Amino acid sequence: MSKLTPLGAPEAADEPIRSPSLFSLQSLKNINLQVYVMLAAIAVIIVFFSLTTDGAYISARNVSNLLRQTAITGILAVGMVFVIISAEIDLSVGSMMGLLGGVAAIFDVWLGWPLPLTIAVTLLLGLLLGAWNGWWVAYRKVPSFIVTLAGMLAFRGILIGITSGTTVAPTTPAMSLIGQSYLPDGVGFGIGVVALALFIGWQWHRRKQRAALGLPLTQAKSDVARQALTAVIALGAVLLLNEYRGVPTPVLVLVALMLGGIFMASRTAFGRRIYAIGGNIDAARLSGVNVERSKMAVFAINGLMVAIAGLILTSRLGAGSPSAGNIAELDAIAACVIGGTSLAGGVGSVAGAVMGAFIMASLDNGMSMLDVPSFWQYIVKGAILLLAVWMDSATKRRA
Repeated sequence: MSKLTPLGAPEAADEPIRSPSLFSLQSLKNINLQVYVMLAAIAVIIVFFSLTTDGAYISARNVSNLLRQTAITGILAVGMVFVIISAEIDLSVGSMMGLLGGVAAIFDVWLGWPLPLTIAVTLLLGLLLGAWNGWWVAYRKVPSFIVTLAGMLAFRGILIGITSGTTVAPTTPAMSLIGQSYLPDGVGFGIGVVALALFIGWQWHRRKQRAALGLPLTQAKSDVARQALTAVIALGAVLLLNEYRGVPTPVLVLVALMLGGIFMASRTAFGRRIYAIGGNIDAARLSGVNVERSKMAVFAINGLMVAIAGLILTSRLGAGSPSAGNIAELDAIAACVIGGTSLAGGVGSVAGAVMGAFIMASLDNGMSMLDVPSFWQYIVKGAILLLAVWMDSATKRRA
């Protein structure tokens, strides 16, 4: 079971948790090492593809496209990471995303529903489908691998059945706003400044709380340096995006969901329960945690994230396609694992999962620009996934 702090949050839950032992400076070093490795990997990818594409890779237009590519996988990863932390898996998210996106297209194109109603019903269906998976896993005790494998097949079959295997198109201009719109320059920059101010203020508030409780602290200079680097990267990205069309709406949605996920993981009782269940389910049960209800809630939340991703995907495509979301579950799982989430449960972070999604999208984008054959793209992503798992296992053996 994950160790809890007097503040009521798992030890560094917004960073990967390495063990159920008391928080220590050594565990913090392991966490930071993993973050630095991912940042270094991103830097290497950017430099390599920038050189090989004569700078086209870091152009405003391509960065905008790259971030929009990241959005869907990142949103799926935000939901998936909680499922994996609870020591479960969900193989149905790709088919579920295709189904929910197809249903949204039907509401929009065939039935002519207004956009707010389409969004509300699609999100509700996502919650229900996720809760359906969770009910079988939590209360019927069917392994999540089997439940979601069945869902992967069933949801895809339902999608093909209700669309008769045809593409539902074209979506209305209102639907296109979800995945194809951009924030005005001033609005995007203003939101970035406010979000950074809130984030930095929250970081220093947490530092003061830890100091008051006598908990270990990192050096203030180190915190300032990280926050300054975060501000430079975030505001620099906003300014770069403004040179093209502005901040894409799906990216704003991803950032909002990521921050919400980090808060839920690190500052809520529900987040503590999920880490505890994944770390040691028997100890969690003996501590009074309602394991069944918590697991069902995790799958319901994952279904909600899938519904959001499905809406964005349909909006971007301008249609509901029977093949939409094919093998998207593998990208989401890979993003979580690359971001430091352990498939054994109890270990993982929302921010790491989103960084993993960005790494996956960066590789896809760069290799596509270089016209790398698709089979090589699959081989490279598979090798990187294997390497990420090996590094995590090696780190655990040394700890």
